[in-house]
Amino acid sequence: MDELLDLLRERGFRRGHFVLSSGKKSDFFIDCKPAVLLARGHALVGRALLRRIGDALGPVSAVAGVELGGCPLASAVACASWAEGTPLDAVYIRKTTKEHGTKKMLEGADHLSPGAKLAIVEDTVTTGGSTLRAVRAVREAGFDVAGVVTVVDRLEGGADAIRNAGLTFSTLYDRTDFMGDA
Repeated sequence: MDELLDLLRERGFRRGHFVLSSGKKSDFFIDCKPAVLLARGHALVGRALLRRIGDALGPVSAVAGVELGGCPLASAVACASWAEGTPLDAVYIRKTTKEHGTKKMLEGADHLSPGAKLAIVEDTVTTGGSTLRAVRAVREAGFDVAGVVTVVDRLEGGADAIRNAGLTFSTLYDRTDFMGDA
């Protein structure tokens, strides 16, 4: 039994007519937030992503979440890592530069050493566009990107785009876990 997958199917999978952030139209939608923002979902996803980061990317200095869906994931991993005695701090990557105050693109990265290796986490990957923009932001801030781990890959080219950019890509689930071969 996969409790996280069951929770994602129950709380986050919908059929209908949707426009995705990429602009593509889809007859299904997987929204991880209703599942991972539950206390139980937060704990489950944090542990699952922490294991996958370790297995797929090796040691990292911090975990970075792409605004908005990746931010709670980064926090969940940070909490899970603390509980396991291997603390990884969370970093949030904005979609656009903050227009006021410090005008930061990354939150939570000030204490990291230049060249620190970050794992990027995403909730759902479709084309990979927002992920690759986040990768650029992390690199422009002077950090290294170990790779990308996502909760769900929609199997619509995003994984290939990320791998073609020279990055390791790993996912917990893909569209077949929600729809079979349909």
